Amino acid sequence: MAGRIAQADVEEVKARTNIADIIGERVALKPAGVGSLKGLCPFHDERSPSFNVRPQAGFYHCFGCGESGDVYSFLRTMDHLSFQEAVERLAGRIGYALHYEDGAAAPESSGRTRLFAANAAAAEFFRAQLQTPAAEAGRRFLGERGFDAGAAAHFGVGYAPQSWDALIKALRARGFTDDELSAAGLVSAGQRGVYDRFRGRLVWPIRDVTGQTVGFGARRLFDDDKGPKYLNTPETTIYHKARVLYGLDLAKRDISRGDPRRVVVVEGYTDVMACHLAGLTTAVATCGTAFGAEHITVLRRVMGDESAAGEVVFTFDPDAAGQKAALRAFAEAKRFNAQTFVAVAPDGLDPCDLRMRKGDGAVRTLMDAKVPMVEFVIDQRITGYDLATVEGRVGALRAAAPVVAELRDRLLQPEYTRVLARRLGLDPEDVRREVQRAGRAPDRERAGSRGESAAEPVDSAAPRITLGTLPPGKDVLLERDALMGFLQYGHRIDAELLARAVAAPFRHPALDAVRVAVAAHIAGAERAGWAMTAVDAVREPYRALGAELLAADFPARDEDGAVASATSLARALLGRALDAEKAELLGAVQRVPADSDEGRALRVRLRDIDLERHRLRAS
Repeated sequence: MAGRIAQADVEEVKARTNIADIIGERVALKPAGVGSLKGLCPFHDERSPSFNVRPQAGFYHCFGCGESGDVYSFLRTMDHLSFQEAVERLAGRIGYALHYEDGAAAPESSGRTRLFAANAAAAEFFRAQLQTPAAEAGRRFLGERGFDAGAAAHFGVGYAPQSWDALIKALRARGFTDDELSAAGLVSAGQRGVYDRFRGRLVWPIRDVTGQTVGFGARRLFDDDKGPKYLNTPETTIYHKARVLYGLDLAKRDISRGDPRRVVVVEGYTDVMACHLAGLTTAVATCGTAFGAEHITVLRRVMGDESAAGEVVFTFDPDAAGQKAALRAFAEAKRFNAQTFVAVAPDGLDPCDLRMRKGDGAVRTLMDAKVPMVEFVIDQRITGYDLATVEGRVGALRAAAPVVAELRDRLLQPEYTRVLARRLGLDPEDVRREVQRAGRAPDRERAGSRGESAAEPVDSAAPRITLGTLPPGKDVLLERDALMGFLQYGHRIDAELLARAVAAPFRHPALDAVRVAVAAHIAGAERAGWAMTAVDAVREPYRALGAELLAADFPARDEDGAVASATSLARALLGRALDAEKAELLGAVQRVPADSDEGRALRVRLRDIDLERHRLRAS
């Protein structure tokens, strides 16, 4: 068994990896000051971004929940990897050959890494099978829906042969065990052993937001197949249907760059394909489950959902199932800051059928027919009531008033109260009172349904020293800003000046604890990652403060200006230390004879201090 990865390789892989690229695959990051990026935290639910990334330092920190670390800790937390698996994944990404302490070659990884590898191998197998004569039914299915070979290749569509063990044999030949295939959800178990889960089906690879295949969705093709129309991968350690969205790996770039940032949520794999090929390249779909809270969390991070400027458009079938799905989506959609809409084709076609019958342009114009989700849900609630009768109008009001009462935006609520009044032909004041009554109903857990709970503190019992808890004062501001500048730009500050600036104790104890760690690691400031090493060395309970100082916005117009400012702060600290020493020496010189050796030494040091102060002012 191979030993540990050589530490030099661990450092080299981290130095060659841009942490912003890795985090940016999951979180929409925006510039937030010199050398800093900001987005919605992937570790807790928040409405405004407090998650900062400093690519140059290879460091992230959330000012909301306190999570911080480097690119390895990010992958380990997000993907539940071991440290070695995280290093190996990044090394594979950049094509770096790792060395191990016992001199062995890279080992065959275990656990989650093997499951990803098994799914990738299965996807390759299915794609190749689609080109075989046996897959004629699959190719015909795609062709009848307007998808050619290029479209199938773009989305990775494949074919599972009508065989009990074709995939098993292919993956065994590549070194995968039956246990690994079972853990990946690729096989099922029977009395005679394992057999292929997907047989005689068209297969779509389901990828996570980073593009790794985590599972499959398979469509029945043959009449003698008594299984469900669509069969998905079961829940595994890497596939959770409540957290994945089909097509997000292809859509995320256009989602994050759109103006406005728009996501189109459709109902099936072929609908995603149709939308993308028609030009709606931000379409995604759930995988065998209803759209829920965890899907929203994923989308909000990709969108950078921090204002009402974005759009989330749901497409639903006009049948009873589609209407039920719309109502479920409405219950969750209030978690978005973005505006939510519903788009239904005039003749009730889904995007795939709409493209087949009317072409790409009809799919694109579907967005022109979108209506606010609130209006759509109101209309669904009042459907079935006879609005020509008093009883019907009152019943419709009672059904729709809770929808308006749940609106989070206090400016929208009175507007939709008037909309509802017009829909029903009732007095606006009567409608307003009913909305207020619905909002006061004791059995409605409105706060919980909105998902507006604040992030839980990391440890409410432990005192947490942060930038926000530091007291005001000239000395505190100097020490705070200096440490911020040193941690972020220490590699570009004169090494001797920097070492002398952090040599003297600081006056605030929390900031002094950070200074001690910085001083202990300042000799390696030219090395990538030194600042994070220094932060990790800060003694508790001050480590979170060190992380915030490394991640916080350092006020400057550009990096050169930041370096100049940090250098100036280093001189200010050194000057303060010299002034303090001078004051102490002036007191001491009064207590010793002027012609004594000690007196003469004190006066020489006072002269040197004045010269140093002069050089500092002149520099």
